[in-house]
Amino acid sequence: MRRWLDLILNHPRLTALGLGALAATGFQPLGLWPLTLFALAGLIALVRAAPSGKQAALLGWCFGVGHFTLGNNWIATAFTYQANVPAWLGWVAVVLLSFYLAAYPALAALAGWLARRSIPGLVLALAGGWIVSEWLRSWVFTGFAWNPLGVAALGGFGSPGLALVLPWLGTYALSGLIVLLAGCWWAALARGKPDPRGLALVLAPLAAMLLPQLVNPPEQLTQRRYTLVQPDIRQEFLNDPAWFEAQFQRLAALSRGQGERLVLWPESGVPDYLRDGYPERYYLDTYGADPGLARRRLGRAIGPGAMLMTGAVDLELAGGRVVGARNAVTALDDTGAIRAGYAKAHLVPYGEYLALRWLLEPLGVERLVPGGIDFWPGPGPRTLDLGQFGQAGVQICYEIIFSGQVVDRDNRPDFLFNPSNDGWFGAWGPPQHLAQARLRAIEEGLPVLRSTTTGISAVVDGHGVVRRHVPRLVPGRLDGQVPAALAPTLFSRLGNMLPLGWAILLLAAAMVASRRRRG
Repeated sequence: MRRWLDLILNHPRLTALGLGALAATGFQPLGLWPLTLFALAGLIALVRAAPSGKQAALLGWCFGVGHFTLGNNWIATAFTYQANVPAWLGWVAVVLLSFYLAAYPALAALAGWLARRSIPGLVLALAGGWIVSEWLRSWVFTGFAWNPLGVAALGGFGSPGLALVLPWLGTYALSGLIVLLAGCWWAALARGKPDPRGLALVLAPLAAMLLPQLVNPPEQLTQRRYTLVQPDIRQEFLNDPAWFEAQFQRLAALSRGQGERLVLWPESGVPDYLRDGYPERYYLDTYGADPGLARRRLGRAIGPGAMLMTGAVDLELAGGRVVGARNAVTALDDTGAIRAGYAKAHLVPYGEYLALRWLLEPLGVERLVPGGIDFWPGPGPRTLDLGQFGQAGVQICYEIIFSGQVVDRDNRPDFLFNPSNDGWFGAWGPPQHLAQARLRAIEEGLPVLRSTTTGISAVVDGHGVVRRHVPRLVPGRLDGQVPAALAPTLFSRLGNMLPLGWAILLLAAAMVASRRRRG
């Protein structure tokens, strides 16, 4: 351990870069959370040894570059599906994004350095600063909240793990707790002697992470039935009109059934424009010139008594021409009548709209999603009334990653539907996406039903337990009864005021610890 300490102190920036990458191995699909704690303990050592606040922030930034480059490597895969953009540009995008995202760990590191006079003060300040930095990351410049540290606390599919405390903390405060656990390891090392107190500091994080994985909450079900479909439509064929009919037939075959049930299809589930009022030429682009015909065909596919919720695209017109589009979910009954709809509010920059289009389009830069018209955002979380099928909240694709932003708090739903197309994102993106959907389920006490094009599709109950799933790159369907919503959690009432409150407490405690050390 002393050799490890000498190494990180003699090459601080390079070490911080490597430690950041090591910390990302605690996320899915690897799930090596001990390495996350180990890496964070190393960051604490670096921050305490930093000669200035500027150097501490730089070390936090280096840590962030390594952390986000490895954790977000799935973004590079998306560029392999865009013919007009070279694939190597994907890795440039990942690194450039990491350069920006690393500013947030830099802020947390600076907060820790300011309280460096005592080890408890440093750890408390770093934890509080990390909570604030993740909250900022979730909304500054529209936000990119992917992979908060707290996701490393999740157990396997059958248990929430340490994430069971989310109702009382929120995701960003759970990230702060991960920093505190790593701080225990650093404090044990800093003692420099193997005594009972040091042993307790080593064992406490292990107990905190391992013992909750033994928790297996009982399954609670409603009487509402569902059929959740994963068609395994690969990204290279998804937007090719030559494959549209075959894709529909696969979805229809996987959806056959009888009786009252909610049929769930993924984002990009239907290429037809389903709403009336568009110029005829737009309907002719797909396989039906009549939107009513397309809707009735969907009604026949699900059968009598069923209701379908599917991803679709709605258009915005002005003067007879399309000026924008909506990434939408449309609910249809067995006659093909539209019963409800939702438009995605949190759009993906450069995926669904081209920021700075006036500058980038002349340079040949395009959106990753095909088409030259930008998507427009919807109004935000809404609860859809589906009659006998309950009250549904909808979060399309990566909207589900934004803690505290997924539910209409004035009209709490019975469950969340999270349709997605994860076919862009290789082997790392889908399991990370599912893990973050589990965090939302625990925070809000609401089941999450995920239907994706290529997986991982899953039914997650309000405890964050994955009750059923279809593996990645496998066609399949899930049938069952929708899990019951749990009682509203403290987080569901307070939102992100809760983790920010914890951050204030931690930072105040850090100030007290630092002053006592000075005295």
